[in-house]
Amino acid sequence: MEFTKMFLINLGMLIAVAYLANVTFKYVLSRASAGVKYISSMLLVVFCGWICSVFGFSMNGQVVFELTFVPLIIASLVYPRASSLVIIGVATGLALFIFGVNEASVAGFVNLSILGMLAAGLNYWMRKTDYRLIIKASVSILVINLVHELNLAIFGVISFYHYLTKVVPFTLPLGIALSYLTAFILRDFQLEQRRKYQIVQANRRLSKQKEQLQKAKQALEERAQQLMRASQYKSEFMATMSHELRTPLNSVINLAQMIAEQGKEMDEEDLKQYSSIIYASGQDLLQLINDILDLSKVEAGKMEITKDDISVEELLQIMFMQFEMAARNKKLEFKLQFGEGAPQQLYSDSQRVQQILRNLLSNAFKFTHSGSVTLEARSERLEEPGREGEWLVLSVIDTGIGVSKGKQHSIFEAFQQADGSISRKYGGTGLGLSISRDLAHLLGGFIRLESVEGSGSVFSLFLPLEEAAEKDEDRS
Repeated sequence: MEFTKMFLINLGMLIAVAYLANVTFKYVLSRASAGVKYISSMLLVVFCGWICSVFGFSMNGQVVFELTFVPLIIASLVYPRASSLVIIGVATGLALFIFGVNEASVAGFVNLSILGMLAAGLNYWMRKTDYRLIIKASVSILVINLVHELNLAIFGVISFYHYLTKVVPFTLPLGIALSYLTAFILRDFQLEQRRKYQIVQANRRLSKQKEQLQKAKQALEERAQQLMRASQYKSEFMATMSHELRTPLNSVINLAQMIAEQGKEMDEEDLKQYSSIIYASGQDLLQLINDILDLSKVEAGKMEITKDDISVEELLQIMFMQFEMAARNKKLEFKLQFGEGAPQQLYSDSQRVQQILRNLLSNAFKFTHSGSVTLEARSERLEEPGREGEWLVLSVIDTGIGVSKGKQHSIFEAFQQADGSISRKYGGTGLGLSISRDLAHLLGGFIRLESVEGSGSVFSLFLPLEEAAEKDEDRS
């Protein structure tokens, strides 16, 4: 009868501790880290074992029969690391010395240390096998209960025969029954905690997915805006293009018709003037068509690049001769500057380099009303990631209207100009800088812009010198 009372008391204490653990984890440790929760749960198991020893059954003031091994059984079913069970077994055994150091506490320590190692082995076996949980739990409960009774029979202070015949018939079936009952209670608690943890993890994943969806939505909205802007720019381009094509084409048609109808009546001076206008209009049309074709070739990847040795000084002189008349007509000073240390030779495509410089110089003269335009050559070493090494820098410096900070990126996009009124006031389609940028990339270089609105601009074409150096080494 005393054994039955002792087991019922232990059962009540374990249920009470399980309830307190549930409350503690729910309200105190809900926001704690996983590591803190794990260590707290181990301490809780040790505390349960200690509670069982406090309310154990004493015989002759020496021997204590308790259920300290039951929490260890539960731990073997729920813990993911076998080493934790060895620690729990040894810690629970050490807790028995709180009542004093005697034969019973030493026997209890040895028993729980052995059971801790046994529980670790069973835990490892359960994680490696595919049996149902009820089978694993039954094996763990039966093995630990049997080894527990055997340990106490061997290491306890009661004789082996007396313990097996008088004590085990009561303690073993009640211990197994209580182990199953406690396992069910604590296992249910553990499953509830796991469900809560899974819900928390699922909420975190949903939050991350929500953030990712918001970012994706934002990216799609930005892309949609870019597509809308591109569509708008192309619409504006088509409107501008129709004007740019009609103006010279109408001049050609009208003047050609006048010459055809009244050519015999016109004097030689009028014929020359009309012929000059027809020629200039034809050149404008040809330049416009060439720009469109060049842009199409670059975008389609069909632009051919043919590299050869280029004299940098001769390149500057060619550009000077081509724009000297434009400088005189606008009464602007046109200067060439050959910087100290600038290379004499460049290995690149002369035709494409000249095309880029023509576009840059044409814009410089178009948007400069007073002052000067300068074409400068110099060398510069860059240490930027992906652009390390020596570069030839061909800069077009003007004192014109400049470009505002907010427009300095967009003017390099096709069909765009710094302002919608630019095309109406100065003419042009806004393709020159876009073509120049793409050609610079094909040549292995890039274009930089430095400008202050109202104070002029500096367009710098960077071309790599490494290829020329490698070519010289190959020749030598």
